[in-house]
Amino acid sequence: MSYLNKLTVRDLDVENKKVLLRCDFNVPLDNKHNITDAKRIDEALKTIEYLREKNAKIIICSHLGKPKGEYRKEFSLKPVAQYLSNKLGQEVKLSEDVVGDSAKKMISELNPSEVCMLENLRFEVGETSNDEEFSKKLASLADIYVNDAFGTCHRSHASTVGVTKFLPSAYGFLIEKEILALSKLLDNPSRPFVAILGGAKVSDKIDVISSLLEKVDVLMVGGGMSYTFTNALGYAVGDSICESDKIIFAKDMMAKAKERDVKFLLPVDLKVGKEYKKDTEFKITDADKIPEGWMGLDIGPKTIRQFKEAISQAKTVFWNGPMGVFEWDNFIEGTFEVGKAIAESGAMSVIGGGDSAAAMEKLGLAGKMTHVSTGGGASLEFLCGKSLPAIEALQDR
Repeated sequence: MSYLNKLTVRDLDVENKKVLLRCDFNVPLDNKHNITDAKRIDEALKTIEYLREKNAKIIICSHLGKPKGEYRKEFSLKPVAQYLSNKLGQEVKLSEDVVGDSAKKMISELNPSEVCMLENLRFEVGETSNDEEFSKKLASLADIYVNDAFGTCHRSHASTVGVTKFLPSAYGFLIEKEILALSKLLDNPSRPFVAILGGAKVSDKIDVISSLLEKVDVLMVGGGMSYTFTNALGYAVGDSICESDKIIFAKDMMAKAKERDVKFLLPVDLKVGKEYKKDTEFKITDADKIPEGWMGLDIGPKTIRQFKEAISQAKTVFWNGPMGVFEWDNFIEGTFEVGKAIAESGAMSVIGGGDSAAAMEKLGLAGKMTHVSTGGGASLEFLCGKSLPAIEALQDR
C-alpha cells in the first residue's frame, strides 16, 4: 500500500487561498505548560514554510491530549502557537474556539503568507466521532485541505477524514516522508532485515509481530512484552508484567518463526527490581530464573551483547518500543545500547514513533537514524498492511 498515488501539497494551487492544514501537535507539556519535545512541530515546518512561500493563508488545526469534547484550559494549544510564533518569526494567532465567531474573525483578517491556529479540535465533541455537521463547519473555514498529521492517519476523525468530503485535499511533506521511509521496509528491504520490538504489552503489538514474521530475518523482543514469551517457554517471571491470555499467541509466534526460519531472540538475562520505582533495589539475573517477588525492568548485559551482535550484521532495522523503563536512569542502559548499536550499524534504520522515538530524542541518537517516525500507532498499522483512513480519504492524482 504505497499511497504515492495521492495528491501532494505540490499538486495544489494554493496562491491566496485559505488552506486548512491538519498537523499533529499533540506534544508533551510539563506542569508549567512548557513543550518538552517539539519534534512533531519541527517536522511540520517544511509544509508550513512551503505554503507561506506560495502566499497561502494558513489555518493550522490540531488536537492536544484528550479533553473529551469540552474546553479545558490545560489542553489549550497556546504553548504551540507561542512556539510556532518564535520559529516562524511572525505572530501565530490562536482562536478562542474551533469553528465559532473567534475563529471566523481571525481567519477573515488573515493575509497571504500569514499563519493562524484554531483551538484544540478535541474541544468539539464532533471531532472524534467524525460528525458530518462539524466536518462541514470546519471545511467552511477554508478553500483547500492539507493533511500533514501522520500520527493521526489511522483515525477516522472529522479533521482527518470528514473534511475531505467538502474540500480539495492532499498530504504534506511530513506524510510523504513517512510513506517513503516505511514503504522501504515493505518493498524489498536490504537483508538481513532485523526488527526489534519492546514496550509493555504483547496485546499492543499482536498484528505487527505476526506481520513482521512474514518479512524479517531476525526478530528481537525486549521490554515488558518479553516476559509473556518467557512465560510461554515455561519459566516463572516473578512480578514482571505478563499477559497470561497471550501465552498461546506467544507460543504460536515462536513456532511461526521457527517454521519460517526467522531467528527469534528473547532476553537471556535481565536487570530486575524489587519494586516498580526508579530507585528500587536491583540486580542482574538469568531470564529463566527471575526470583519470586522481583520484576524485570531492563535487559541485562549478556542480552545487550547478543542484540548488538545481531544489529551489527543488519542492513535494514525497524525498532518500536524500549527495552526497559528508560525514563529511569537505573534501567535506561538496554534501550540506550540498542539505540547506539542501530546508529553505528550503517543499516537503513526506521524508528517506529512512540516511546522509542522519545527515547532516541532523550539520548541524543535521533539524528543518527535514517528515519524517526512521528506516529507510533500509524506506523505500526502501515507496516501491518492496514488501511490508514486519513490518507485513503485524500484525492487521487
